[in-house]
Formats: sequence, structure tokens, C-alpha cells
Amino acid sequence: MRGAGDQMTVGERIKFYRRRRGLTQEVLANLVGRKVDWLSKIERGERDVRRLDVLSDVARALRVTLADLFGQPVLMEDDEENDNVPAVRDALMTPRRLSRTLFGSGSPVVTADPESSTRFVEEAWDDYQAGRLGRVIKALPGLIEVAQQLEDAASSGEANARHCWAVSARTHHLAATALSKVGEADLAWIAAERSMQAADSSDDPLVLASAARAGTHALLAVGRFDDALSLGNRASEWLAPQMAQGDPSALSLFGMLHLRTAIAAARRQDRPTATELLNRAFAAAHDLDEDGNYWQTGFGPTNVELHRMSAALDLGDVPFVVEHGPSIVVEHLPVERRVTHMIDVARAQSMLAEDEPALQSLLTAEQAAPQLVRHSPMVRETVKAMHRRSPVAGGAKSSPLSGLAERCRAIQ
Repeated sequence: MRGAGDQMTVGERIKFYRRRRGLTQEVLANLVGRKVDWLSKIERGERDVRRLDVLSDVARALRVTLADLFGQPVLMEDDEENDNVPAVRDALMTPRRLSRTLFGSGSPVVTADPESSTRFVEEAWDDYQAGRLGRVIKALPGLIEVAQQLEDAASSGEANARHCWAVSARTHHLAATALSKVGEADLAWIAAERSMQAADSSDDPLVLASAARAGTHALLAVGRFDDALSLGNRASEWLAPQMAQGDPSALSLFGMLHLRTAIAAARRQDRPTATELLNRAFAAAHDLDEDGNYWQTGFGPTNVELHRMSAALDLGDVPFVVEHGPSIVVEHLPVERRVTHMIDVARAQSMLAEDEPALQSLLTAEQAAPQLVRHSPMVRETVKAMHRRSPVAGGAKSSPLSGLAERCRAIQ
């Protein structure tokens, strides 16, 4: 049942979908260029799929999405048991978004003000960067409704139409990013598409570049690495004129687009391209000369190093991440960036069966931002693997690992 937690491993889901498609292990293994013994161990839980490009190949062969193999996301609840993902879905999928011609006449008079709306959206972005994911999800339905009202006003010839479109783009960008964090890949793609459409109408290169970040997030979440690379590269080229003016916002967005495309390249195992893009981002960070937070990017030299770790993890350089990741100083960065890095380090430690330090990394991350950890599909899979190896699996439920597994809904 959706929202009740999903205790199946990735391997068990591969087996489920393989049988559902009527494929033998030999056929599926051949489709992804692997040996039957490899697939058999994956399905039995004796081996994990570490590389996302391999998992994407399996998903394509099974004709399912990458999110299907990670399992249905757990319903987003914060400490107050707020669960607003269904309300976000309703806001994104309202019939009024399908046709302004059909639904425009007779609509109530718009009272939304782009100035005040901007303030509310930026406050929600602050909550996101502080790791307060539940508050963001709770606020999104109302923010999206206001964004749609602003779009209607802009389409009706509102004098500040460009500002209205820009607010909508930022709102839907936030929705795409937050939804990606909790595994709602399909909804994230809808929000990213809306963000890009609104950004086009804003006629602002910074708004468009920021929205393109949302697009790369959504494309990475569904395993479309080539498309994410293409979008990020095109947006970087579009931003070039702003770069010539030395605008720190443009530098930050330019750098972040290169960091996102570097991850896309790493996930498709293109090491030379990933390295080149990381170096370009480093050059932008050097020009910026600070760990800034323009446009909520958190961009700067330290963020480049964190993405080097993420890319190394995707490329299979696990010992490198375990050796160098913990020594990066991240205390001055936004909470979301710090926690994402701690999760990467924990995943790498778990891959080397260093489960005790991995557990400590996750518990430290959970203390900083409980919702980012407990609702992460990557964390859930990592905790499942650690719990299977644990001598207390099925035994002492009071152990720190079992407690984390229950809070992440990785076990019942």
C-alpha cells in the first residue's frame, strides 16, 4: 500500500517486475548485458546494484521507471504528522491548468500580489534549505494555487506580467526540488515542466537558468541522464551573456548548472565529461570567491567539493569518498547541503560494509534534518542493506540501527 512503507529490496522488486513481464533471469540478464549469476545474486539480496546507470538499464528492460525499482515513496509526514503530498498533487493536476479558454471565464478576481507572493516563496525556500521539508510540503498547495492565479493575471495583460511569471517559476522549481527529495519523481517532473514554461514567459535569463536546475533535478530523478546533461548545457550557454557582466547570481547559477550536469555525466559513467564539468564549476566558484547562497544555490568552492564526492560515488570511486568525504568542512553551508553530503558519505561507507560509521553518519544527518533523512529513497535502501547484515536483524528492535530503519520505514 502506498504510504505504508515498502520493505521490499531493490532486488526483490526487480524479481517481481521480471516475473510480471514473463521474463526469465537469463533473458533479463542478456537484455542488460550481465550474467545470470549476477542477476540471481541481486534478486536474492546477496549483492547490491551500486550504479544508477545499471539500475536504469534494468528499469528500461523491465519497462518500468527508476522510481518503481526504488519503491513507492513513503507518505511525507513531519513531526506533527502533516501529510500534504496528495494536496500538492491536487494543486498540480487541477483541471484549470489544462485550458485557460475553458476555465478562464467566470473565474474569481485575482487578489494575489507578486511582491508578497515572492516573500512567501522565498521563506519556503529558506525552510527547504534548513531541512524543514514537512513545512515546505505543507505550504506548497497554497503557493501553487497563488502561482496559478498570478499566471492567469499575467495572461490577462497584467502590467507586471514578467514578475508574475517569475514567481510561478520559483514556486514550481521549489515544488520540483522538494518532491524529488521524497521520491515523487513523476510529480517532480510535472512541477519542473511548469517551472520551465513560466520561466520562458518571464523573459529573465536568471529565472530560466534557475528553472533549468529544477528540470535537471527531475530528469536525474527519473534516470534520464542524457536529457539532464543536454538541458543543463543548453541553459549554461543561454546564461553566458549574464556571465560577462560579472553578476554573482549568474556565476552561482552557471556553476550549479555545471554541477548538476557533472552528476548526470557521472551517472552515465562518462568520467571525462564529469571531470570537465566539475572543473568548470570550480572555475566559476573561484571567480565568485565565496561560499555564497545566491538564488538559494549554496554555490561556492565547498559545494563543488561536495559534488566531486557525489560524482565519485556515482562513478564507483567508493574508497575515495570514504577517505576524503568526512574531512570536508560543511558547517557553514545550508542544512540541506550538509545533510545530502552526510548521506553520500554514509552510502559509501555502507558499500564498503563499514556499517558502524555509516550508521553514525546517518544518525548525525537525521539529528540535523530528520525529514530529509527519513524520506530519502537512497537512505531507505542503504538502511535496508545495513539491517540485513546486522547481527540484530530480526532480533533486538531497540538497537540504534533498527530504530533508524523503523523511522525510515525500511522495516516494519
